[in-house]
Amino acid sequence: MSQNSYEKIYEVVKQIPRGQVATYGQVAALAGNNRWARVVGYALHVNPDPEGIPCYRVVNKEGRLSDAFAFGGVNRQKLLLEAEGVRVVDNHVDMERYQWKKMTF
Repeated sequence: MSQNSYEKIYEVVKQIPRGQVATYGQVAALAGNNRWARVVGYALHVNPDPEGIPCYRVVNKEGRLSDAFAFGGVNRQKLLLEAEGVRVVDNHVDMERYQWKKMTF
């Protein structure tokens, strides 16, 4: 995977609004390849700018938080989302309520 692919992913993640989440697949599709869901996970795991690239706003398609969240684990991801007003119950986010509705870039 090229560095350019990661940059596309990071650009999409930067667009996720405060208080909303996107799925790995949604980020992949917006970055140009709907088969990149795992690549999105890899890119976020090596996020070079956690302050500027809010990777904690990315969840799985069911709204589950990441057990392997790179910057402090599932509890850190939960705290960051809750600080933005996202309600997290049993490490899940209500996708009907909080999913970013943008489907094209």
